[in-house]
Amino acid sequence: MNINFNLIRALAILITASAGAALNPREVLPAKASGRRVGEDVMQQIFNEVKTPFKHGVVLRGEADELVDCPSIFQHNGCWYMVYVAIKADVGYQTFLARSDDLKAWHKLGKILSFGGSEWDRWQADGGVALVNPIWGGGSPIETFEKKYWMSYLGGALKGYEPDPLAIGMAWTLDPTQPVEWNRIAQNPVLTPSQPDTRGFEKMTLYKSTIIRDDSASLGYPFVMFYNGKIKGGFEKIGMAVSRDMVQWIRYGHDPVISNGDDRQNGISGDPQIVKIGEVWVMFYFGAFWKPKAFDTFACSYDLVHWTQWSGPHLVEPSEPYDATYAHKPWVLKHNGVVYHYYCAVGDQGRVIALATSKDLTKAPPPK
Repeated sequence: MNINFNLIRALAILITASAGAALNPREVLPAKASGRRVGEDVMQQIFNEVKTPFKHGVVLRGEADELVDCPSIFQHNGCWYMVYVAIKADVGYQTFLARSDDLKAWHKLGKILSFGGSEWDRWQADGGVALVNPIWGGGSPIETFEKKYWMSYLGGALKGYEPDPLAIGMAWTLDPTQPVEWNRIAQNPVLTPSQPDTRGFEKMTLYKSTIIRDDSASLGYPFVMFYNGKIKGGFEKIGMAVSRDMVQWIRYGHDPVISNGDDRQNGISGDPQIVKIGEVWVMFYFGAFWKPKAFDTFACSYDLVHWTQWSGPHLVEPSEPYDATYAHKPWVLKHNGVVYHYYCAVGDQGRVIALATSKDLTKAPPPK
């Protein structure tokens, strides 16, 4: 019998970390029973609005023996900022900050979430910015709650490239533009695969999360989190959680909201990002292995719960040497009439961050 003592140790840490939640029984909130389906005509309109056929190339790369991943973008005080993660020498992910004046040239500022927070997240600290205003074309400002700026992150106790199990934590700062360490909350981890209310699709590991503020509190809660969870075999689906305070998170719905492929195909749907175009919520996410390689696509909803998945052309997919293996993990925004689609590209330059756009940025604008 082969016993994975590292995995047993990591599970024990997560169980201990979530012991407080286990003492107070957790319950999954039942999801709305039915929802209005987004029609094919609206899906096509959304695709026409968000498609980015022009690949601009690599905009951020790691140092020697370093891979970069998972961009999330916001605007603050007239400048653009990218929260991204990096792994060096296959030790584990940490979170970093970069800045841009034009959304094309990015300059690294430094680290904002490091190793060694607690035992449960000792060697993984993979963060993404929370509470970016989701209104499409609205400037992507980052918003506060209780005068703090927030991020959610996946953490883990073991070294390596995303070793199981992983859980979700929260951190905050007073100034999101500075390359200083963010503050982890004392209640971490807020969601783990060992909690008693863990659903069937997230029993092994919890991955990348995104959090929006729903001003209407249409689900009864102002904050909504989407994240992908994994079961044995590598199958990943996207589920929901809700919160009133960014600290206590309640799982919403017993089933995933996005699922593709089946357990035998190792189908992955992950790294969701949410925007709102008119009355339609749009979830950008990546798919892998239920179709060739890895690519970015989207789904639409009127209520954040029931999602209609796009079945047409991918938003980005492998086509260039730098993204020949994978073109995935989206962050999409619109600014001054141009759609910018940032994604993780894996190819002949390693794991880098690339950009695709709705317009050809290499062409000079017509004279006025």
